[in-house]
Formats: sequence, C-alpha cells, structure tokens
Amino acid sequence: MLLLVAAAVLALSKRLRLPFTVMLVVAGIGLAEFAKWSPWLLSTLVEFHISPDVILFVFLPTLIFESSLHLDAREVRRNLLPVLTLAVPGLLISTAIIGTLVAWLTPIDFAAALVLGAILSATDPVAVISLFKQLGAPRRLTILVEGESLFNDATAIVASQILLAIAVAGYVSTQTIVSGVGDFAFVFFGGAIVGYGLAVAVGYLLGHVEGDPLIEISLTTFLAYFSFLLAEHVLHVSGVMATVAAALTIGGWGRSKISPSVSEYLENFWEYLAYVANALIFLLVGLQINLVAVADSWRMLVWVILAMLLARAVVVFTLVPLVGRLPGAEGINRKYQTVMYWGGLRGAIALAIALSLGEFRHADTFVVLVTGAVLFTLILPGLTIEKLIKSLGLHHPPLADRMAETEARLGARRNAMTKLPDLQREASFSARIATRLRTDYQLNIDDAEEHFEKQWKLELDDTQEHNLLLLKCFSVQKAFYHEMLGSGHLSEQTYRNLVYALNVEGDSLRYQGALPRVPPRSKWGRWLRNTWMRLMQRLGFLDSYAESIRSHATAQDYEYAWAGYHGCVRVLANIDSLSQHSHTRNAVVRELRALFSRWAQGARKKLDTVAEQFPEFYNASQQRLAERMMLHSQRDFIVAQRRSGTIPNSVAALLLEELDGEIRKLRGYDTTALKIDSSELLRKMPIFQNLPEDEVLGILSCLQQRTVPTRQDLLQEGNRGETLYLIARGKIRVLTTEDGSEVEIDVLGVGDIIGEGGFLRNEMCTATYRALTPCAIYELKRRDLDLLHASNPGLLAKLEQAILERADKDV
Repeated sequence: MLLLVAAAVLALSKRLRLPFTVMLVVAGIGLAEFAKWSPWLLSTLVEFHISPDVILFVFLPTLIFESSLHLDAREVRRNLLPVLTLAVPGLLISTAIIGTLVAWLTPIDFAAALVLGAILSATDPVAVISLFKQLGAPRRLTILVEGESLFNDATAIVASQILLAIAVAGYVSTQTIVSGVGDFAFVFFGGAIVGYGLAVAVGYLLGHVEGDPLIEISLTTFLAYFSFLLAEHVLHVSGVMATVAAALTIGGWGRSKISPSVSEYLENFWEYLAYVANALIFLLVGLQINLVAVADSWRMLVWVILAMLLARAVVVFTLVPLVGRLPGAEGINRKYQTVMYWGGLRGAIALAIALSLGEFRHADTFVVLVTGAVLFTLILPGLTIEKLIKSLGLHHPPLADRMAETEARLGARRNAMTKLPDLQREASFSARIATRLRTDYQLNIDDAEEHFEKQWKLELDDTQEHNLLLLKCFSVQKAFYHEMLGSGHLSEQTYRNLVYALNVEGDSLRYQGALPRVPPRSKWGRWLRNTWMRLMQRLGFLDSYAESIRSHATAQDYEYAWAGYHGCVRVLANIDSLSQHSHTRNAVVRELRALFSRWAQGARKKLDTVAEQFPEFYNASQQRLAERMMLHSQRDFIVAQRRSGTIPNSVAALLLEELDGEIRKLRGYDTTALKIDSSELLRKMPIFQNLPEDEVLGILSCLQQRTVPTRQDLLQEGNRGETLYLIARGKIRVLTTEDGSEVEIDVLGVGDIIGEGGFLRNEMCTATYRALTPCAIYELKRRDLDLLHASNPGLLAKLEQAILERADKDV
C-alpha cells in the first residue's frame, strides 16, 4: 500500500516539479490526519510504527551502498579533503556548537545536549541530490554534498553512541574524552578497513563469474548487507563506513570485475532498491510525525533549529575556505558553499538515531525535537533550494553546453528534412502532409540558424570557439573508448580512467575556460607506491604478487598508449566534419589538429618503445587484437542474419554464445609475454663474460626477473640496499637532488648494473634510479648469493671482481 502511495506521489511530484522526498513526508502527514476521519480505511497504515532497526539495518545499507556505488571513486578521492573535513571535524564542531547553545538556552543538560547535537549534525540531502540531477548542477557540487552526507552519517552514528554512553554515565573527565576519541577513530576507520577487505574478496569472486546477472547482483547485495552487519554486530566498528568503503571499492576497482552485460542490470537494481527505501522511509516519517507534540515544544524547537543553522553556517563558511587554502587543495567558491549550507537537510538517519535512544531520560523529548527539525529542513530549505540554485546561476548550463544544445537541435531538424522523401515513400503519407512538414521544418531551421549565428557572434570569442571544438573532440574520444570497451579491446579499469580524465578536462573547459593544470606526480604518492612494492619484495611469500602488479602496470601503460593513439587518430579523421557544422575558423581547426597530432605522436612513441623493448608482448597483444576483431566480424554477421530472419533465433543464440565466450577469453593482455629468457643475460651482460659457464648458470639460478613500469623507482637516493639489478631491456634514468630539485645525470641501458655499492659494501645509494621506459631487469639479492657461496666459496669473490672491473671501465 505504501509503495502504491509512493508511486502516486512520484507522479505528482514530477508534474508539480517539487522534491519527491518532501512530497512523501507531506503525503504521510496527510494520510495520518485523514485516518482520524476514516480509521476503518487507513488504520493499518497509521498504526504501523517505525522501528529504528528497520531504518538502520534494512534501509540504510541499501541507501548507502547505492549512493556510494554510483559515485566515481576518483572524484571522491579528488575532493576527499573537503568531504572528510566536513564529515569528521566539521560534524564534531557542529555537535559542540549545538550542544553548547541547547544547554545554555534550554533545560537540557550539557552531556545530553551533545547527544542531540550529534544527531542533528547528520545531513540527508536526498531531495537536494535529486534536484541537482534535474537542474544539471555542476558535477563537483554533487560530489561534495553527497560525499559529505555518506561520511558524516557514519560520524554521526558513532559520535552519538559514544556521547550517549557519556551522558548515561553522568560525568565527563579527561580520561573519558581521550577514550572517546580513541574509540571514535577505531570504530570509524575500522569500519572502512572491514568494508574494503570484503569488497576485495567479493571482487575476486565477481571476476570468476561471466555474464550471469543473478549471481553478480546477489554478490553485491550480499556485500552491502554483510559488510554492514559484520562490522556493526560482530566487530563493533562502523557499519556505515564498512558499506561506504565496500561500495566505493566495488564501484571503482571492482567495476572491472563486473561483466559489461550485467552493469546496466546492476545499476537499475540498486536504483530501484534505493527508490523503495527512500519512499518507505519518508512516508513512514510523515505518518509518525506528531504535529501536536511538535507544536507544544515550539519554544524549545526554535532554539534547537537556530543552533542547528548557526552550527552549519560556522562549519561550512569557516572550515571549507580554510581547507581551500591548504597546499595542493582545490578551492570551493562561495556559491558552492551557500548551496552546501542551505542544502544540508536532515532526514531519516537523524530520526532513526533519535528513535534508537531507548530508555535514555530525554528520549521522548529528542524524538519530538528531531522530528520538528527534520520537518523544518524538508519544508523550508527543501522547497527553496531550487530558487537558491537558480538565483546563484548554478542551474545555467555553461556556454559550451548551450552551444552544443543549439547545434544539436539544428542538426536534428536538418537530418529530418533530408530524410523526409524517404519517410514519405515508406509511410505513404500524402504530398500535402509532406509539403506542410517541409515548410514547418524549414521555418524552424531558419529560426535555429539565425539563433545559432547570433549566439555564435555575441557570446563566442576566440578562446571559447577553441574550447567548444575541443569539447567535441573529447566527445569523439569518449565514444571511441566506449566502442572499444564494448568490443573487448579496452579493460573496464582503463576505460574508466580515460573517461574520468576526459570528464575532468571537459568540466575545466566548461566552467574555468581552460584545460586543468596537471600537477606532477607527488613525491609522497611515488614514495608510498615504491615503499609498498619494496615491502612486498622483502616478504618472500608476496614476491610473486608484487611482480604480478608490476607486469599488469606495464601492460596497462601499453593499453593507455594504444587507446590514446587510436582515440587521437579517430579525432583527426573527424575534426573537419566537427568544425564544418559549427563554422569554426580554419585557424582553430589547424591548431587543434596540430594538438591531437602531437598527442598521437607521443602515444605512438610509447607504443614503439614497448615494441622495441618487449617485442614478444607487443606481437602477442597485436595477435589477440586481430583475433578479437575477426570474432566480432563473425558476430556482426550472425546478428544481421538473425534480424533478417535468415537464421532462427535459437541457432543465432547458440552461435552468439560461442562467439562471446571466445571473445571473453581474448580480453585483456597476456603478461607472460613480458617474461624473457634468462640466458639472454649471457649475451648482454659483460660481467658474465669472464666467468666459467657453470658458475654463470649458478648465478642465473639466483636471479629473479622484475618487470618495471615507466616512472617506478628501483632505488632511491639515501636508501641502503643489498640487491644488485641487471638491466636486460629498457632504460633507467639516474637522478640526484640539487637544491631541492631532481637533476638527471645519466641514462642506463641494456648491460648496465645498478646498486653495486650496496650489494658489495652496504653503502647508501647516491642517486635515484627511475624507469624511463618499461624495463625488464634481473634482481640478485645478497642473501641468495650467500647461499650459493656455501657450495662454491670462490664464486662470490669472482663475481665481485667482475663487478668492480665493469665499474672501472664505466668510469
């Protein structure tokens, strides 16, 4: 019955253009009031009470998982600093402000007021996010508002539980505060670790399922609920953080594990579950609101709402600007801050926490106050946020989008005019109708052309004209990447990374008018990655795993270069037609053609480097690509035959299933082709030339091949190492630090050795060695050679002498 009411409310909200969740609450209140006059009809609905456990353990995991799953993990990571600042310290500051003001202005004691502050600091901007999508608000604003909501739900639940325990105890001490902070950190971050671990496990299971929507959707459903329940009930950490971390992991890294044919089913499934959860929650909230109790508490409620609004203002307008001033942080303008402030609605989470207070002495009062605050934010900010967004101009599409819309309308009408004779023959409508349509469409085309020309002259300068054509080129690239993903020529991870980069660049062109300044790879990020790789190397049982990561990184670099090159080639083939429709000046076309030609040449150079350094891998990749393309040709023929009726559906389905299975086997790249024969060192390494063959073979048995992707460090300046590296393929840069900057002093190649000082004399490394190209190196650890030395005492001395002689020749 509630779902039927929700469907009717959804249809009404679309017609009236009002927020769905606000309409649900109003509908719930209306049903509760109407039931007083007809109890025989609606008594069942009105008597149905909300259980906080239903919200927290049934609806909440669904809402959290669906929201997190659809967030781009890269966008969240890009805005993680302001999101976490608002969600953790921001919420705690808000809790303190609300608690202090409520304790000062009302009869509620300070400890209990802090609990109320934590409850009322949890935002639930479901209506605002829906409005953002309708109005086409900037992507970053949506990420900031939705990301804050996801993380501060977890913070609010954890903080309220800790503060409730303090309030029940009746006293606050330094030890209590320190213990509370420690408990908060453990619960908050412990939940994230649990969710991430479960998502990785489920991701590997998904990787072994091919094209079965029932199994794959069941695994994601299991992940959403089991991560929450395991964290909350068994491990006593944050279930919300576990679900957020699990969904972000599956939505990012794990997306490549989900079959492409299942992705759409998966999104529709979770979208419907979220709709059901939101519909039931807000209807039940409306049904349970006791307007009489809220009205009786209006004096106290006014102070609570004022404290809540003031706390939100302090957090948003103070913390957010401070975060924007940090080094490397991306600022958030005042318009965004204003929307974030007014769009911080309260909803089901706050009400569920209030209802779960149990025998707490202020439980009934808090339910009334939280209900009133939720109702206030849903009605006043909820109904006025659209006007605020429009008054700030955030609903206006950028110039590039407006020009694209005008051009698309004009192109669509021209296309319809061109096809009118064919349509008349197919449908056999009269010449009179065709003439009238031709006249109407020609008038529309003339008006559209006049509007387009006027818009072009008045609003478009040289830079905007350049950016408009560049955005079209990016769209061609995205279409090409999507086509390659569907054909199995691109992995899901590479596709998402490439499209994410194009989206960031496109948003920067739309809203800032220029491509983003791409920051250099941070020293911290490089240090973290290299430290992680060295740690796995030192742990023997993870050695093969580390090599697998490096091999796949090298293969992915090749995939990026391949996609980038062919994407640029596709743009260059279409740039004339793209510019012809919009009358772009020839100078702009030449400039962008030169730009994409440079990008194509850079990508081609990377491909040639891989072909030169790893010809086996390059040839194997080309072979797999050719085989996939041949299979797709067969598939296209079968599909065409089925559409024409030449092949029965049952036969076509069988053939297509066989072809799809073969295509799936050929997806990705064969990283085993990156392996090289260790005997190749005998021909390339001068240090082995004067050693007896049997002793060389003994040394070779201690060697381990390492595939080193571009830009990874082998050794870092100032570190100690007991490993000798022998370059079999590729080039290594030698860098030293001068006045805080890295300076290249040499480039090493095939036959060179690295790390002899640490290997022979345990000396510190005097330079950083970083891969210039994908490399194949051999690693000789001192401990492995010591084991060989036990059986051949003279071998170590001979090898050391050969290394020293080689070093003297280099000098």
